[in-house]
Parts: sequence; C-alpha cells; structure tokens
Amino acid sequence: MSTEPETTEHAEPGTPGTTEAGAARDTGTAPGPQDPAGADEAPARDEADAAAGPAEAASPTGAAGHSGEPADGSPGAGDGESGETDPDGPEPPHASAGDADADGSEAGDARTAGGDGGEDPGAEGAEGGAAEGGGGELSEAEAELLAQRLERERIERRKAEKKGPIASGAKLSGQAADLLAAVRAVESGEKPAATVFGGPRPAPRRPAPEPVRRPQPVPAPAAPAAPAAETVQAVRRVLAEGDAPEALAPQAAAALGEGADERLRADPWQLLRVTGVRPEQADGFARALLGAECGPGDERRGRAVTGWLLEQAALAGHTALDLPQLTAALARHGVPDPDAAVQSALAEGEALAFQDALDEPGTPAPPGDAAATGAEDGAEDERPVRVLIGLERYALAEESLADGLARLVDSVPARTAAEEDWERAAASAQGSAADLIRAVAAHALVLHTGGEASLAEPAALLRAAHGLGLRAWAATPSPAGRARFAALPGGPEASVATVTGLLAGSEGPGRDADGALDLDLLVVFDAPQLDVEAAALLTESLADGARLVLAGDPAVLWSVGPGRVFADLLAARICPHIASRRPDPGPLGELVSGIGAGELIQVRAPDKEVVIVPVRDAGEAVHRTVQLVADSVPRAIGVPADETQVITPGHGGAVGTRALNAALKERLNPGPGRFGGFDPGDRVAYSPAPGRTLPGRVVKADADGLHLSCAGEAVVVPKDRVERCVRHGWALTAHQAVGGRWPAVVVVLPGDAAPVLSRPWVYTAFGRAERHLSVVHGVEQALPRAVAEVPAKPRTTRLPVLLAPQAATAG
Repeated sequence: MSTEPETTEHAEPGTPGTTEAGAARDTGTAPGPQDPAGADEAPARDEADAAAGPAEAASPTGAAGHSGEPADGSPGAGDGESGETDPDGPEPPHASAGDADADGSEAGDARTAGGDGGEDPGAEGAEGGAAEGGGGELSEAEAELLAQRLERERIERRKAEKKGPIASGAKLSGQAADLLAAVRAVESGEKPAATVFGGPRPAPRRPAPEPVRRPQPVPAPAAPAAPAAETVQAVRRVLAEGDAPEALAPQAAAALGEGADERLRADPWQLLRVTGVRPEQADGFARALLGAECGPGDERRGRAVTGWLLEQAALAGHTALDLPQLTAALARHGVPDPDAAVQSALAEGEALAFQDALDEPGTPAPPGDAAATGAEDGAEDERPVRVLIGLERYALAEESLADGLARLVDSVPARTAAEEDWERAAASAQGSAADLIRAVAAHALVLHTGGEASLAEPAALLRAAHGLGLRAWAATPSPAGRARFAALPGGPEASVATVTGLLAGSEGPGRDADGALDLDLLVVFDAPQLDVEAAALLTESLADGARLVLAGDPAVLWSVGPGRVFADLLAARICPHIASRRPDPGPLGELVSGIGAGELIQVRAPDKEVVIVPVRDAGEAVHRTVQLVADSVPRAIGVPADETQVITPGHGGAVGTRALNAALKERLNPGPGRFGGFDPGDRVAYSPAPGRTLPGRVVKADADGLHLSCAGEAVVVPKDRVERCVRHGWALTAHQAVGGRWPAVVVVLPGDAAPVLSRPWVYTAFGRAERHLSVVHGVEQALPRAVAEVPAKPRTTRLPVLLAPQAATAG
C-alpha cells in the first residue's frame, strides 16, 4: 500500500531521471492508454528527483489538545502503533509515488510519466484545455490559454527587438558545441574557468523604457480546432503498426500537429511528447517500427529523451537543469553519449543553454579587485560558473519576469495622490498596515508576508488606495482565495479577481488602449502560488508607474508550475519587504505558527480545536476519517459534513483521495454514479487547466454534460472531459486545498505517508482549518521529525542570477 507524495514538493533540485533499476534499459514495453481515473504509477516527480509522531502515540509530541479521542470525545482508536501496510503487499518502488498530486494543485497524475498513465484532471489542460461548455464559445481555460499565448508572442517580439548580450546569462545558438567543450575543459582541469568564461561583470540593469504597446483586446475567436479526423486516423494506423495503444492517437495528433503520422514514422521517439509516455515505452514503439535500425545510441532518441527529462523537471518545479545533472540522467536512461544528445537538442532548438557566473561567498573576486585579490602577482581568478539547460518557454518567461521586475523597481510610482494624503492614510492604519501603505506610497514593487490574519493589512491598503482615488485591484491564483479575501470584514469584494481571469480579460478592470492593465495598484494574494509564466505575464501587463504588491505566506507549499517566484524575490532583496506582526489567533494559530518555525508544539485546546485520532493501519484510517466527517465533527463541534474537508498526501494508495472519496461518497451521498461515476450532490474537484482546482458540487447531468456549481459559478463539463477533468472532492491533497479554508479539516496521515511529509506540507494542510482540526495519525515520530527537519526541497531556477545586478544596485 502506498500513499503517493505531492509532486512539486518532493523533487530534488535539478535532478531528473531517477528511475527504477530497469528504467534505463530498453524494455520494449508499449505505452498504455492513460486511465482517466488515475492508475498508480511512477510520477514525473520521480524522474526529476533522480535527475534533478509523537512521543506518545496519541499525540504528535503533544501537539493536540485532546489526544487519543475523536472529536465527539469517544474513546481513542488504537494505541498509536506504527501504521500497517496494505495487506496485499507493498507496491513496487515506481508505484509507491504514483499518482502524486497534480491537478489544481499538484503535479501528480497529470504529471506522471508512468506507463499506466493515470491522469490527473489538472493535466488535461496540456492536451488542449478543458472545455467548460459545448458549442463554439470560448471556454474559460481556452480563453486563458489564448490570452497567455498572445502575451507570450508580444514578449517574444520585445526580446527580438533588444540588442546586446543578456546581462546575466547568454542564450547559445549555433555555438552549443563550443560551450559544451569549454565546460568539459574546465571540469577536467585543462583550462581555468577565468580563461573560458572570463569577462566583465554585467552592469546593473538600467530603467528600461516602456515598450510601445499596441492595443491588445482579448478576442473571443472560435475555440481551437481539434485534430482533423483524417489526421487522427493516420496516427492511429502508425500506432497500431508499432504495437502502441490506438487510444493515444488523439493526444499524439494534438501534440505533433499536422503531419503527425509522418513525424512519428520518421522519429518514433516523438511519442514522448504525449503526456504519460515514458522512454522505455517509446523505445518499444520505435523498435516495432524501425526494427534493426533502432538502438539506444540513435541521435533521435537522445534528443527526445533530453526534451522529455526537461519537461519532467519542469513538472517538478525546475525552470532549468544543471548540465552535469542532465547528462547523468541521460546516462541512467541508457543514452551512451549524453553530451552529444544535449548538443543535438541545442542544435535543433529544442532546448537552450545558459552560462551563469556565480558570485558565491568565499570565491575569488574578479580581476581588478585589488582589495579582494591582494597584491600577489600571477594569481589567477577562478570565477565559479554553472551551465544550465532549459526549455525555451520557461527561459523566455524567466527573462521576461526579471526585466519586468527590474522595470518596476527602477520606475517612479505615478503621483496619483499627494504625499501628505498617503501619510494621512498610513496614520489612520495600525501596525504593519501603516508600514505597508508607506512602502507602497514610495515604491512600485513591495513584498508583504504573514499568516492568514495578515490578510487584513493588504485589505486596508486597498481601502486606503480607493479612498485616494487610485484604480486598485486585488488578484489571487484561485477562486477559493478570491472568496476568502472578499469575505474579510470590509474587504473590497467588487475589486477582487483571479489571476487567470485578470489576464484573460474576463475579470478585473480590462486593458487600456496600449494593452496594459487599466489600474494603478495591483495586490496579488497567495503570491507563493504564482509560477514563473503567470508572474511574467502579470509584470509585463503593468504599465509604467503602476504599483505591484505581492503578498503571501512564504511557509506554504510552492506553486504547481515551474519556479519559486515569491521565494526568489524575498531572497533577492530588490524591493521593500513588510513582514506582518499580526499573529494568527487561537490554538490553531499557535499550532500552525509553531510548525512554520520548525516545531510541533503542544497547544491547549479547551474547545477541542485540535484533536488527534491515532490509527494502526490503512483500514482503520479510512474508517475513522468517515466517522469524523459524517458523525463526530458535526455532533461534537457543530460543523456539518458539507463544511468539513479531508486532506491526505496523495491520490493513490489505500488511504489516498480515491479510496477516501469512495468511502465518503458511500456514506454521505450514495448513488449509482450514472454519469461517469457522479451523482447530483457529489462534492467534486474540477480542473479546467493544469495547476487549477475548483472545488464544487454536481448539480445535474444531461446531454450537454455534467453541470457543476464551482465558487458560485455554473460550469458545464462535456461528457468526453468528465473522466479527465473531474474528481470527487470530499478528500483533496494539500496542493489542491491550498488557497482555501474550511470550518473543519481532517488531515489523514497513514503509516506509509512518512517519506513524503515535509514542513511546508504539514503547515499547509493544518493551516486550512478555521475552527477545528482533526489529525488521523498513524506516522508516529515521523510527523514532528518532518516539521523539524524536512524543509521545502529547493528548485533550480535562473531568477536569482537574473536579479543579481538589480540586487547589487538596491544594496
């Protein structure tokens, strides 16, 4: 039995490609169709990983106020011994992490590359987006993707107009072989780094002039056409010849475009572009098509596996990979000449290479710095350099984000109000809110950090901005976050949008004649959930003089998509940072604050705000969870089952979201599941696009599809999208739950969850509770150990290096 980890929080930095022992061998296994319900399989995170309780059983180090008994005060469940594994036996290593969370939240099933191909709803956006309604109208996901595509085209035009080298890194085109040879020369000791990568330090970024913006209204053209029937049929024939499942034909046709059948015949490893296909499966397909011509050293294979590893690393949160780690991963996948494979991918434009100089403490200073180098003659500078390989889309996004942030930092905020008016607004606020208002008055980019209670401070800023006549808006990555902020006392409900809606033009103030967002101040809540592409689009959409405030809790789980924008900005120190001094109240606030500091403390919970329910095995964990949701919490705490959320580490396994949702549906809303397993009244998690999860409820089903109510909005999911875009939602993963809060939360920690627990995961899961938290606890000492010793695993990104010149200027 296995509870899979959450993808984005368990990927080693820049280390893709670890697979089971046989993964590097050419197994010849044909790829299997993806199981919409999500079969247990090895997640993409595993590829990125390899490449890139309690002193007392009843209470995790006494963290709970009432240990050893359920919420209703009935006797505890068991003596807290370590949880037993599934009686059917443990799953193989590759399946132990399968179905890692990925929709709306995590990279999990959608990101898995397992042969079984369990597909998380969130991943379906990668296959063309999820239609929310029938007909030719543009769906929410399609409008979002279209807006992002238009914005990326404009960003690329800006890049093409720029002249001169990139300050902090260089895109190597046509000189890839020279770069790799130079790197190898440095690694082997043949040449010192100074002679190879020496050069003047990049000058600090200067205020960039605002590019000429062209009007870019968000159009509503017809939805992107599906692959032509004849193209799908042609691909189906090729797949059949290669003994691959014909069910992959629509996905392959969509991924490869026109002439997909010819591309597959010419290069069978192009099948790796289909979500869920692994290298060993593509090898089997290639061998069936090519026969004796197929071999592990085929240039096409090396190039395709290079791109696949970079995609898996992106799914795990990395925007690029260190060259040595990439070549090591290629070797593990049976590529005999990893260097040649990387060169081929660079030459074909399927990847980009960057060399970044690292100014690390203790390293020799650059030439000419006599104070650092001393007066010794002949001393040769050794400047550390790293070479990164990444996909173009994330490289462009990171470069664009760095440029946009530098433009904001160097620009002077528009004088939309007099200084004395700002000061009066600050004087009327209290504590950190006053500091925030003063910082925003003087700077165009400001960071704000704090827990849930600190949301009141950006809300005070928005009220003050409205009072000063500014066009001020707030945005949050999720509809749940939007509702949470709008519900604050005095919260500006009318001026809160989601990030996707703001960029697509379906929410917010719209855009001005120059294509910029028509506002003076934008406050982004839950900023740690912004990935590099969304952050780049936001900054590029702000006009000169506009102000941007990024606010959030740095201790929560990072974004599902690539990057760690908020954490990188905090570390760069290029702008003011206001840390809230407002603590979260009550026993729950005390408990969560302690977790953020790395300690699972004992809290007094006189009203049963925190309850620990120890369990011994998976079956007992499921039984106790259903009992808590359906009976104990409603009776003892007064929170109905509809307002209680279950959170568990992964989708698969005996205590994953699938198993828990099946048990909860049987108890809370039994029915035949006539429409794709769903009945009216079912709680669901709908993922219209990768990285987005909308909690909702089934209203009805008819010929048009499954009708849902999500965040107060009516959504219709067509029949052919239901299995891939909708899951039951009584139980979620922490990444799906981030951004939302519920009156009561039941966190389930089965015995085999210990390897996937981390401080950010525990902090995020426990922090979703407003009034009551029950912990179904079977991991013993692993819980306090994770809180104390397992921080967030780092991600490989280029943003810190790109912001370094700006940080030097700010310092």
